[in-house]
Amino acid sequence: MSKLTRLKPILRLSVSNPETDSNSVFGRGIASLCLGVRETGSLNAAAKGMGMAYSKAWRIIKDTETALDVQLLYRNGAHGSQLTEDCERILEAYQAIESDLQAEAERRFQEALKR
Repeated sequence: MSKLTRLKPILRLSVSNPETDSNSVFGRGIASLCLGVRETGSLNAAAKGMGMAYSKAWRIIKDTETALDVQLLYRNGAHGSQLTEDCERILEAYQAIESDLQAEAERRFQEALKR
């Protein structure tokens, strides 16, 4: 077996708002934070689970909300956070597309190696 067949492409999907000049996008990092909030009910716990300071997670979420013009989290102070319906929909679409694209990229990469 060729060593090349062990390799695989890694895609980076981002969702942006074309009506803004911001560089903030909904990508893998925000998706991971949102999944952590969904699982733990807390942005602080999600950030800690990723080895990130709460202040950085808070800034990333706020910047992305501003850039997308979409609220991602409902915040209830010391009682935690939860994903908004819009965030759930973005996250679901993001994960489905990322999974489909990754599988297709891996298939096409292996096909290309056979040529």
